[in-house]
Amino acid sequence: MSSPTYTSALIVGAGQGLSASLTRLFAQEGLAVTLAARDTAKLAALCAQTGARAFRCDAQDELQVQRLFADLDREQLVPDVVIYNASARMRGPFVQLAPAEVQRALQVSAFGAFLVAQRAAQLMLPRRHGAILFTGASASVKGYAQSAPFAMGKFALRGLAQSLVRELSPQGIHVAHFVIDGAIRGGGRRDDPDNPDALLDPDAIALAYLNILRQPRSAWSWEIELRPWVERF
Repeated sequence: MSSPTYTSALIVGAGQGLSASLTRLFAQEGLAVTLAARDTAKLAALCAQTGARAFRCDAQDELQVQRLFADLDREQLVPDVVIYNASARMRGPFVQLAPAEVQRALQVSAFGAFLVAQRAAQLMLPRRHGAILFTGASASVKGYAQSAPFAMGKFALRGLAQSLVRELSPQGIHVAHFVIDGAIRGGGRRDDPDNPDALLDPDAIALAYLNILRQPRSAWSWEIELRPWVERF
């Protein structure tokens, strides 16, 4: 029973947390890694450490996404794994939310995912090979008070993933959605000495992504939930 072989990964919405763990792990596994972010300066150290390439891209902008994939093609970095890791959080009482800011949050969390996934699928379908992975959250399956825009965006992202699974999986494209149910260590979040396992380890999450990619296509997962063992359901 053979597993698919991947050679090149693109991570959109790259930063210093989960994306960095994915970059290091994929590079160790021999994949060429490219990163896309609005601010590429913050990725310089990670690129120097791993050999990854960084491209500037605001994923909610159709022209920038088109340019990103054109640049990858020109640089012979066409990915067979694409991970959408971008999202926009905003909190506040529902009646006080600014519509323009809500619209932007939805564009980053959901519309950007559509733009990136569409370009990825256009590349992968002729080869009948590839993987498109989406990073979700607790808000993908349950809305929290004063967090309507984030829930709206993540629910939409999950719906996109579920639809693409049914359309693309029979054509050889592995689509998977990851529900990250809990806070991730890093980015200012540190373990509580009295509850050291309360935060998700980004390296452990990255390993779960790799394990999904290693699944034989006779038994593909389309969604998994990841949470610390102390997290309440």
